[in-house]
Amino acid sequence: MNTSFILKITPYRFFVILITSLFSIPVFGQTGLSSDSLFHNARDAAFKQKNYPLAIQLSRQALLQSPKYDDIRVFLGRLYTWNGKPDSARTELLTVLKQKPDSEDAALALTDLEYWSDNNKVALTYCDQGLQYHPGSTDLLIKKIKILKSEKRYMEAYQTALVLLQKNPANTDVRSLILDITDAASLNKVSVGYDFTWFDHGYGDYLHKSPWQIINVDYTRFTSLGSITGRVNYGKRFGNTAFQAEIDAYPHIMKGLYAYTNLGLSDVSSVFPHYRAGASLYATLPKSFELELGFRYLNFSNSTWIYVGGLSKYYKSFLFNARVTLVPGNHNISHSYTGTVRYYVGGADDYFYGNIGYGLSPDDANAVLAYNNGNVKLISKSATLGLKRSIKKLNVFSISASLLNQEYHVGQKGNQVEISVSYQRRF
Repeated sequence: MNTSFILKITPYRFFVILITSLFSIPVFGQTGLSSDSLFHNARDAAFKQKNYPLAIQLSRQALLQSPKYDDIRVFLGRLYTWNGKPDSARTELLTVLKQKPDSEDAALALTDLEYWSDNNKVALTYCDQGLQYHPGSTDLLIKKIKILKSEKRYMEAYQTALVLLQKNPANTDVRSLILDITDAASLNKVSVGYDFTWFDHGYGDYLHKSPWQIINVDYTRFTSLGSITGRVNYGKRFGNTAFQAEIDAYPHIMKGLYAYTNLGLSDVSSVFPHYRAGASLYATLPKSFELELGFRYLNFSNSTWIYVGGLSKYYKSFLFNARVTLVPGNHNISHSYTGTVRYYVGGADDYFYGNIGYGLSPDDANAVLAYNNGNVKLISKSATLGLKRSIKKLNVFSISASLLNQEYHVGQKGNQVEISVSYQRRF
């Protein structure tokens, strides 16, 4: 023993050492908590208090007790990532992978670290390493899709997303990614469509012998703010012909919230409304629901305001949508309802669909008959079957057939059959 050191301790120094020791005892006493308890406290410090330094300290204390506790070490790696210490994060996460190469959590954390650091190639390496052990991991596959998209490897990203969507059709994040990938890969698209409407004898010869026809051509440009579409419609109705110009936009407002806007102008109100406008907000809700609230404005010989609301739900390979339309009047409110079902057989552009409706929707081309006459309270029933299919990803064809039983005057009804076909090309 070094007696000279002991002799040099003055009463003052002895007092300082004693007080320091007393205050240190409770601190080390608290580390008597189990590693699980310390881990729990670390998570509270990170997520509830947003105190990353404290969370790091508690995690390190827990690892002193349980050095092979992988969950804590991965969490510590993420804490270092969030706290702007990527080198420390890599050290902890690579330690886990060295001890346990099949750790999905460590692969996910390393993939995030490198992806957020703009090291896409390294991130993809760790992501693929994780997928070797967990090929069906939704989280790893989604990260791989995002990395491939960032690297502009659109076809690989699309194919990966398609595989994941087939396994989990209700995953709205994947479906949204597919649209983003397609939009990023092809910033433009052109479409051409044709609608033919036949009327039975119930409408009289003036319609029975003069089917309606509409041809439309549009161009869409995808931007960082959303898509913008310009459209020209040429229509033949009631023995008249007319053009209509429209512009649609789907701006992104924030994550989980986007909008639809529409403006239209025509010169002959018996074919198209003189003016039309519309807007809707779409909000993504928990459990794969989506809510729509909006309005439509149509001006024929009279002006009509219409309010719409809808709710959509993804379930496995199905999309269900219910929609209500309200038209305020002088004495009461006219209303219509539509139910739609889609069954996806591939990507976002591959599905069968059908709908049934009661009343007329302002987005229905045949609504002109009711709104032009100023009588929106007449009874209408409809059913539609259709198919949309992509070929080689960039070509999309669609066809649908509708049957409409409509009261076009009080007590007078007729049947309509409408056939619609369209072709879309992305480039």
